[in-house]
Amino acid sequence: MKLIIIAWRNLWRKPWRTVITSGSIFFGVLLSAFMTSMQYGSYESMISNVVKFYSGYLQLFTEEYHENKTINNTFILNDSIKSILDNEKGITHYTKRLEYFSLASSDEITKGSVIIGVDPSGENEVTGLKKWVKEGTYLDNNSNGVLVATDLAKYLQVGVGDTIVLYGQGYHGVMAAGVYPIKGILKFPSPELNKQFIYMTLNESQELFSAQNRLSSIVIMVEDNYHLPPVLKNLKREIKSPYMIRSWAELQPELVQMIDGDRAGGYFMKSLLYIIITFGILGTILMMVSERKRELGVMIAIGLQRSKLSIILFFETLFIGIIGAITGLAVSIPICYYYFKNPIPLTGDAASTMVNMGIEPFMYFSMQPDVFYTQAFIVFIITILISIYPVVKSYTLGLTSSLRA
Repeated sequence: MKLIIIAWRNLWRKPWRTVITSGSIFFGVLLSAFMTSMQYGSYESMISNVVKFYSGYLQLFTEEYHENKTINNTFILNDSIKSILDNEKGITHYTKRLEYFSLASSDEITKGSVIIGVDPSGENEVTGLKKWVKEGTYLDNNSNGVLVATDLAKYLQVGVGDTIVLYGQGYHGVMAAGVYPIKGILKFPSPELNKQFIYMTLNESQELFSAQNRLSSIVIMVEDNYHLPPVLKNLKREIKSPYMIRSWAELQPELVQMIDGDRAGGYFMKSLLYIIITFGILGTILMMVSERKRELGVMIAIGLQRSKLSIILFFETLFIGIIGAITGLAVSIPICYYYFKNPIPLTGDAASTMVNMGIEPFMYFSMQPDVFYTQAFIVFIITILISIYPVVKSYTLGLTSSLRA
């Protein structure tokens, strides 16, 4: 215990030396936490764009619908499935949908489109659909109108108050046709959604396709992606054939591949950063030992055992690592929190590229706990490994040469 106290007191005999040495660790934690927070924030933004604009965190449908997305493979919601969803505590909201394809026509212009029948209030709770209405009004439960995505509306040369004709094939091959007034124009951040989507109430879509009470899927939301695994595990255990449950990652494998590729690049960049941090910390520790060479020689000369000297030097390095890691965390958390609340807007080509990918043009940050404690732990471990040098030096230090230093 006395050796630990001596090590702590040694740090503050020359406080500037301690500040400079721990400063390299401080900046290492700060930079790695900031970089990781920005990286994780971009992933969370990508996932949020997918799940909150359209897919949800989970979807329930039939096995046949998963293989062949035709209206003949839809289902009627039964009490057992509803009970499972209602009793799962991790689910925040869920909503019912009926999706199918149809031709949308205006005068002589026709284009294929995706018809999505929704419960207006439920859909708004899950995906926030109402906020994307840029012209006109949102749907209500008694509405017989439709919401048309902006690029599709421009192609069809229609606007709020105009009518469009939907024509296609319904349940079991019956003809599906109807004329609907346009209640609103939707503008999504994703260009792909803007080109083809038409929303109507669930009742209207079931009537259009002669599919009374039938659903193509149930879209399920949880608190966030970190709460998803236990909910997914529970639902997969409870829901049996012919139904199935799939997560956003299983429904969007291309997004998972993109995130994995970017994460691999992030690991490479952080590896370079850790190498720079390692040499920065090593340099300051080398400097600290070198300038104390005479001091260490005197301590050995007056009878201090080299084993005890090595313990003192080890704890000095350990304390420096703890000080640097804690102060790095204390500064990085509020900085990342500020940018978490105030994402950095992007402009120019970078913004255009992100919009074309269906991602909002902002640089987001994450506040997940592992962003911070993992970086502090890694930098602290690097410091512990570097502390081997002064320990070895205490055993190899030449007494005569150190006293002449």
